[in-house]
Formats: sequence, structure tokens, C-alpha cells
Amino acid sequence: MTTTLETTRTSTTPEPPRRTRTPSYLRTQSVWTWVTAIAGIIIAIGVLLPIIWMTFTAFKPESDIVSYPPTLWPREFTLQHFVDVWDRIPFARLYVNTIVFAGSVTLISLLFDSMAAYALARIDFKGRNVVLVLVLLLLMLPFQVTLIPLYDLLNGFGLTNTLPGMIIPRMTNAFGIFFLRQFFLSLPKDLEEAARVDGASEWRIYSRVIMPLARPALLTLGLFHFQYNWNDLLWPLIMSADVASATLPAGLALFMGQHVVEYGLLMAGSLLALLPVIVFFLLIQRSFVAGIATTGLK
Repeated sequence: MTTTLETTRTSTTPEPPRRTRTPSYLRTQSVWTWVTAIAGIIIAIGVLLPIIWMTFTAFKPESDIVSYPPTLWPREFTLQHFVDVWDRIPFARLYVNTIVFAGSVTLISLLFDSMAAYALARIDFKGRNVVLVLVLLLLMLPFQVTLIPLYDLLNGFGLTNTLPGMIIPRMTNAFGIFFLRQFFLSLPKDLEEAARVDGASEWRIYSRVIMPLARPALLTLGLFHFQYNWNDLLWPLIMSADVASATLPAGLALFMGQHVVEYGLLMAGSLLALLPVIVFFLLIQRSFVAGIATTGLK
């Protein structure tokens, strides 16, 4: 009887679980995941370091900025630079000028770029390939080559030192035309062909069919245009003869003298100028990724 009970206990006792070894390829994949994550963090810190340094420098007193060795973290926080930048230059006027300049150029460029891109992508007309080649040539032409003739032309029309004089030459862009053309080529033609069967005109197809589908690309290109014109220094600096008609980059350049650079005021003004671009990007970040992915410009 005892032997029977011992046999029963032995047969019902569960065996201890066996340890399974992790396959070598899984261990290698885990190591590479950690290495990639660490490398990504290091690269992100390196890219963001100038912005981090600018942010902390804006809150440092002048004695702390020029001290040696330099430190990232301020020894003493101050808001005096933000107060002085509003008193030394007409900062509010420069902000409004920059918003009008960058915003107007962005909206007008999106309209004209999309119309030209739709014609190059969807309308079969004689000389279309020639026009496309000319657009690509303009894309490779440096802006500085046309700077002096363009200034002489605008000066002849009396548009120098005015916001319209800065906006008109930027109303269309070769990069924007090529960018949107690539996106329009990726759209299926079934919807517009159905609209043509229903009797829709080309303008109606463009405005009611193509443009709603092009929202990610339009927002992405809008960010490119807004950021470029918001941060542009050379063109507004040449076209504006006084601070009242200048933009933020041209106004902030006044703090960079031949012998003295007022780093505190420059960093405070640059930090305030950076905020609209950051807000714009945060609002359209999902459409920005979708627009880049669908145009082939990776």
C-alpha cells in the first residue's frame, strides 16, 4: 500500500520547468535596439544643444555670459534681456512685419505653386517637359545671382523699403512647384476622370478634388515656406532701409556690431522669434510626416 501511494505521489508531482535559452539572433537584436536608442538620444542632444544653449543664455546676466569657463546652467536667472530687447528696438513692429511677410508669402506661394504643379502633373499641353526643365534649372540657380537685378527692378517701380516689395518676388517658388508636382503624380486619376465625366471643369477639379487630397503636402510645403521666410535675413535686410520696415532677423542683426556682440539681447530676441515656428510645426507635425512620405523627397 505504501509503495502504491509513493508511486501515485511521484506520478502527480509536476516536473520543474526547463530553462529555455534565448536564441542568439534575439539577443543580437536586443543589443542593437539599445545601441540604436542610445545613439539616437546622443544625436538628438547634439542637434538640440544650440537651442538649449540659446535658451539658457537668454536668462543669464551679461557677466555670466562672458565669464570663463562658460557654463550651460545660469549661475543667476534674469529677465532683463527680454525687457531690454523690447526697449532697444521696435520689437512688436518687427514681429508684425515678419508675420505679414512670412504669412503672406506662404499663402500666396501655396496658391501659385499648386496651380503650376497641377498643370505640370495633370494637364497634357505642348511644351510641358520644357517648362519642367526650366523649373528645375531655377531650382538649382542660387538666389544671390538674381539679387542685384531684382533689386534694380523693384527700385524702378518704387517698391523698395516696403512690405509688398519683399513679398512680390517670393510669390512663387521652384521648389514648391516641384514638391507639389511630385505629390500630385502620386494621386490616383480615377476621381478626376469621374469628375470630367460629370462635366467638371479643370478649375473645379483642381479646387474641389485635388486640393482637399493635397492637404498633407500643402501643410508641409507651408511649413517650409514659412520657416524659410521667417528666418530669412539677406532679402529683408537689403529691401528695408530702416528698422520700421524690417523683419525680426534684420532687427536682431543690430545687436551684432563690429567690435561688440550683445549676446544676451540676441539670444532673448532669437528665442522669442523661434516660438511661432515651433508652434506651427507642432500643429502640423502629423501632416508634415505624411507629406514628406508621399512626395518621395526623403
